[in-house]
Amino acid sequence: MKKNKIIKTLIILKKSQPQLSMLGNIGKSRNSFQILISTILSARARDAVTLPLSDKLFKKYTNAKSLAKAKQKDVEKILKPIGFYRNKSKNVIAASQIIQKNYKGQVPKTKTELLALPGVGTKVAGCVLVYAFGEPAIPVDTHVHRVSNRLGWVCTKTPEKTEKELEKIIPKKYWIDVNEVLVIHGQTTCLPRTPRCSKCLAAKYCKKKGVKKND
Repeated sequence: MKKNKIIKTLIILKKSQPQLSMLGNIGKSRNSFQILISTILSARARDAVTLPLSDKLFKKYTNAKSLAKAKQKDVEKILKPIGFYRNKSKNVIAASQIIQKNYKGQVPKTKTELLALPGVGTKVAGCVLVYAFGEPAIPVDTHVHRVSNRLGWVCTKTPEKTEKELEKIIPKKYWIDVNEVLVIHGQTTCLPRTPRCSKCLAAKYCKKKGVKKND
C-alpha cells in the first residue's frame, strides 16, 4: 500500500512542477564534469551563491585537464564567497586530477568510482548519476530527507539512512525522479518551518506527522 501511495505522490507532484531545481537546470545546460564540480560546491551552500561562482570557475577552468593544473590559491579566490571554500577548492582540484589521470578527462559513471573522488559523498554521487548520466539513483539532501519523513514514507534520522530506506520501498524506475520532485516540493510547498499543507496537491497521501498547517 505504501508503495502505491509513493508512486501516486511522485506522479502528482511531478506533473504540478513546471520549474526545475538548481541541479535540474544544471543538468540541462552543463556537461558531466561541470555537474560534478557544481554539486561538490553546492554542499551546505545556497543555490544563489553556488550558480554564479561555478559559472565563474568554469570560465577560467573549462574541463578536468585545466582545473587539474590550477593552483589552489587561484581557485580559492574564485570560491571565497562560498562556505568551506578552502576545502572545496582542494577537493575540486584533486578530483579533477584523478579524472584526468585515471579516466582520460571523463567523469566516471559508476557510484563506486564517483565515491572514490575527493569531496564526493553519496548525495553528490547520486546527483551525478541522475543529472549527468540519467542513471537511477536517489540522492538525499535536507529537502528529500525532510519531505520523505513528513510524507510517512520513511522514519529515519539521517539522510544516509533515508537513502537506503527509499531504495528499498521505491521501484527503481522511479528513482530518477525522487530528488528533483522532492527538492522542488521542499523548496516551494513543504517548507521547513511553515509547510503549506493546504496548497499541497498530494496532501491526501501525506501522514503529516507533527506538522502544523501554517499556510
